[in-house]
Amino acid sequence: MVIMSSVRTISRKDLKKEELRFFLAGFVEGEGSFNISLRRKTDYKVSWQVVMSFNVSQKELGCGIIKVRKIDNLHSYDATSPKDIVQKVIPYFRKYQVQSNSKRRNFDIFCQAAELMEKGQHRNEIGLRQILELREKINEGKGRTRKYGILDIFPIQESSETTRQPPKGDDIVRTL
Repeated sequence: MVIMSSVRTISRKDLKKEELRFFLAGFVEGEGSFNISLRRKTDYKVSWQVVMSFNVSQKELGCGIIKVRKIDNLHSYDATSPKDIVQKVIPYFRKYQVQSNSKRRNFDIFCQAAELMEKGQHRNEIGLRQILELREKINEGKGRTRKYGILDIFPIQESSETTRQPPKGDDIVRTL
């Protein structure tokens, strides 16, 4: 058992502005995420809207509710405006970098997708596929769920030539 002789309370008032920014980056290290999600949009050229978001989540904040998930009362701050992502969120985390390898990797992938979106690549099938391939690499591990996967957007289609080919090798059944 570890006994702590004292605990220092950190107040935002006591932190210099630069220290507060690093504090926020550290908070994001544990409670934040960079995400890429999809929304089906039949009026879009490629039928899908790519939504990039940065969020910080915390249960029972006790103040300033921005968004509350009903199922578990999770409070979160979300930024989803492409302009804000590119002009505010990305520059902030380039300056005040997250420290863990996994969060840094996710942020790098997030930046690559944002760059494609800024160039309008999410509006054509090739660019959308590139973003979805990046999305498959972000936030890997347990607990990751996706409403739509890359195969929902781009199902694998067998060519008619493949369909007409007879089975090869041991797959052939011969009758006498």
